[in-house]
Amino acid sequence: MPWNKKDYPLSMKNLEPRVRNKAIEIANALLEEHYEEGRAISIATAKAKEWNERHPVSKS
Repeated sequence: MPWNKKDYPLSMKNLEPRVRNKAIEIANALLEEHYEEGRAISIATAKAKEWNERHPVSKS
């Protein structure tokens, strides 16, 4: 089941919106690659957190 900004896994509820949106994007891509939902969520959450650390929001 693909997720979106309004309908996403409960485990993503407490992520910052920016990180959550990236996690949703990654999880949906993993689902297209036939990953199991639970595994896709876990991987996507970890990768989105990594992405956030490597791509900080500019303070301009």
